Amino acid sequence: MPEVPHDVKDMGLAARGKLKIELIEKRMPVLASIRERFEKEQPLAGKRLSACLHVTTETANLVRCLKAGGADVVLCASNPLSTQDDTAAALVAEYGISVYAIKGEDNDTYYKHIKAAVAHHPHVTMDDGADVISVVHAEHPDQIGEILGGTEETTTGVIRLRAMEADGALQFPVVAVNEADTKHLFDNRYGTGQSTLDGIIRATNVLLAGMQVAVAGYGWCGRGVAMRAQGHGARVTVIEVDPLRALEAVMDGYDVMPIAEAARKCDLFVTATGDKHVIRGEHMEVMKDGAIICNTGHFNVEIDIPALEAMSTGRRTVRDFMEEFTLKNGRIIYLLAEGRLVNLSAAEGHPGQVMDMSFANQALAAEYIVKNAGQLENKVYIVPKDIDEHIAALKLETMGISIDKLTPEQEKYLASWQEGT
Repeated sequence: MPEVPHDVKDMGLAARGKLKIELIEKRMPVLASIRERFEKEQPLAGKRLSACLHVTTETANLVRCLKAGGADVVLCASNPLSTQDDTAAALVAEYGISVYAIKGEDNDTYYKHIKAAVAHHPHVTMDDGADVISVVHAEHPDQIGEILGGTEETTTGVIRLRAMEADGALQFPVVAVNEADTKHLFDNRYGTGQSTLDGIIRATNVLLAGMQVAVAGYGWCGRGVAMRAQGHGARVTVIEVDPLRALEAVMDGYDVMPIAEAARKCDLFVTATGDKHVIRGEHMEVMKDGAIICNTGHFNVEIDIPALEAMSTGRRTVRDFMEEFTLKNGRIIYLLAEGRLVNLSAAEGHPGQVMDMSFANQALAAEYIVKNAGQLENKVYIVPKDIDEHIAALKLETMGISIDKLTPEQEKYLASWQEGT
């Protein structure tokens, strides 16, 4: 296979990466069925696609699906610490896909890789955090006319894109894959819940049973983390600013309190808000000796790391992805994964079974954009309901689960207003 342009850590890792990609493929039957159809129908033929996603084995199977559908794909990392270097090498060597991603890359390299993806002159963008879209709009407005549309996978990215739409700044349509029920109800909740605790346990080897765990944010990601932490025997506190979500958390059986109060009480803190400086200096200053803080939101701004550095007299790495900070008051605070997504930095991200649905949405959203080129406005769209339901039906089928169908009488009753009690 001819070599394609790339920047990865070590091409010698390709064989190991291929084995892992093939293993995960078996756990992603919905995406496999879409790839089989794509190979026959070629819905993306002749289209250049630039994807900025976490470079994992699950993502590898998505980009293989896109390539099977005829797309010319370039992949770069959506986070400096989430890349699996063996997967990146395998995509280049075994599947002929250009990849720009190195685990632990510095900020300059991260943006150099994003710019390499933008230089591909995509017809379709595929984002996990809206970085490609942001770079195109800010630095390459001349390319906007070539772009049919984009997709966005994360809550954080959708927030950014809706802000762009509200300001009249969004210059091409974007499908918010994150808003699909078959994405956020499963990936965000079950995927984030399990993988976040996996990352925390790998980084620290702590016993969660009996710990006081604070979860900041009770969206679908925060719900998943809280649920899984409680399942491990932790005593869970939820921190929220939304009264409805806070009330839900109370009804779900969790303590709810302001972060200033939780800071004094809890042992482990997990942020999942998509906002900035959720944990600040005044909170860290009153935390228990040995408190652990980490983030599972997309960007590393949820914890005020510069404030932590300024209030510390020393720091050292005590385990992989675990830094110890000694505060001026003598207490110790542990920061995991440099404040980046702990589930993808210290672990391997979401399992293939749940990414099967998320990436099925990505593939079908890309097909939808191409099919509807020129008919979509410059705004954020949700995934069409028929696509969402199709993915759910395929997933059930692959799990060997059957469900009922409405009878004609039931359909008529639900569609009418004449019948009552």
